[in-house]
Amino acid sequence: MKETKVFLSEKDMPSSWYNIQPDLPKPLDPPLHPVTHKPLGPDDLAPLFPIGLILQEVSQDRWIEIPEEVQDIYKIWRPTPMHRAVRLEKALDTPAKIYFKNESVSPAGSHKPNTAIPQAYYNKKEGVKRLATETGAGQWGSALALACKLIGLECSVYMVKVSYEQKPYRRNLMEVWGATVTASPSTTTESGKMILAQDPNSTGSLGIAISEAVEDAAKHDDTKYALGSVLNHVMMHQTIVGLEAKKQMEIFGDYPDVVIGCVGGGSNFCGFTFPFVMDKLKGDKKNLKVLAVEPMACPTLTKGLFAYDMGDTAGLAPIVRMYTLGHTFIPPAIHAGGLRYHGDSPLLSLLVKEKVIDAVAYHQLSTFEAGMLFAQTEGILPAPETSHAIKAVIDEALKCKETGEKKVIAFNFSGHGHFDLASYDAYLNGKLTDYVLPDEKITEALKSLPKID
Repeated sequence: MKETKVFLSEKDMPSSWYNIQPDLPKPLDPPLHPVTHKPLGPDDLAPLFPIGLILQEVSQDRWIEIPEEVQDIYKIWRPTPMHRAVRLEKALDTPAKIYFKNESVSPAGSHKPNTAIPQAYYNKKEGVKRLATETGAGQWGSALALACKLIGLECSVYMVKVSYEQKPYRRNLMEVWGATVTASPSTTTESGKMILAQDPNSTGSLGIAISEAVEDAAKHDDTKYALGSVLNHVMMHQTIVGLEAKKQMEIFGDYPDVVIGCVGGGSNFCGFTFPFVMDKLKGDKKNLKVLAVEPMACPTLTKGLFAYDMGDTAGLAPIVRMYTLGHTFIPPAIHAGGLRYHGDSPLLSLLVKEKVIDAVAYHQLSTFEAGMLFAQTEGILPAPETSHAIKAVIDEALKCKETGEKKVIAFNFSGHGHFDLASYDAYLNGKLTDYVLPDEKITEALKSLPKID
C-alpha cells in the first residue's frame, strides 16, 4: 500500500507567503473609515496595527518573504503532516481518495499560530508592549497568547461569553501562557457596557468582542490590536498551510479535484485553498471545486449580502465590502464558536461573488455526526468547527460512491477537539439541537448596514 502520510523536512518549509491579491479576477474595493466613509490610508490604521502589517494588507506583491525569526518559531511544529484518510474512505465505501492537512499538531492545537506568530513579531519589532484581541471558541486567543509569550508581549483577550462559559479549559490554556482573559461583553469597556445595557443576558458575539478589543487598543498608546481572521495579511500568513499541502500532494502523486475548509472569517479555509486557487485563476485547474463550509446558524456566505459593512458591532473597526449578515447580528449559541462571525474575509467574499469558490451550510447535529465518524475511523477528535469541513468531505465522497468517480478530495483539518469534549458530551447525551435561523433575523440585522454612496 502507498504511504498514508507525508512529512516534509524543515528545509522544505516555505520561506515566503503567497499573496493572492495580484491574481484576483478584479481588485478589492477599498476599506473605508467607520466615521467618514472615505477610503482608509495607512495613518488611519496606525492606531491599531504596526506599519509592517499595514503594508502587507495592501501589498500587490505575489510573494512576501517570511522573516527568519518567524520561520525559527514555526519550526516548533512546522511543517505539519498530510494524511490519507484511508479508514474514512473504507467506512464510506467510496472510490474517492481523501487527504487532510493536519494543523492540529501546533502547540495551540489549530492553524491559528501561523498568523499569531508573525503578528506578534511585527508588533514587537515596532515597540508595541501589549496586544488586545477577541476570540470565539478560544483557538485564536490561545494562539495569540502563545505567540505573545514566545515573542515577549503582554496579551489581553476578550472571549465571547458563551464560549467563555462552554470552554473553560481553552481559557485556562490562554492563562497558562500569560494572557488576561475577559468574558465579552464586559464592563471594562464602553462598548461592552453599551451592549449589556441593551441586553444584560447577552451571550456575546465576535463582533462585540472585536469592538471591545479595538477600543482597548485605541485607548492605550503601548497597545495594538490583533485579528485572527478576515484581514488580507491574516489570509496571507495562513497560506503556508496550502503551500506545504501542494508539495505533499505532489509526493503522494495526486492533485485535488475538490478542496474544502470550514469558514468563520476565512483564515484556515483561505490559507489551505488559496495556493490551489492560484492554479485555478491561472487557468491550469479550471475544474477545481473549492468549497467553503459554514453553519446554518450563521450562514454568511449562503444567506448574507455582499455589501459594505462594519467589522464589529460598535462600529469602531474599518468598513469593508464582504458577505455579511449585518454587524448587529447575534448568532445563536452553537458549539462551533469560531464560526459565529457576522462577516467574512473580503478576499474570500470577492471570490465567492465571482463564482471562483462555492459555499454550503450545515446544521449542528450533522457536523457532530461527521466529527464522530472521523474520530472513530482516523482516531483524531476534530473541533466542532473542523467537523463542518468533514461533513462536506463525507458528502462529496458519497457523491463519488453514487457516480463511481475516483475524485481526489483534500481538506484542512484546522484543529483538534480536545478542549471541546463538553460539546461532544452534550451531543452524546442528546442535549444539542439544530437551530433554524429565521430569515427575518437576517433581514432585521441587514437594516443596520452603513449607507455607503
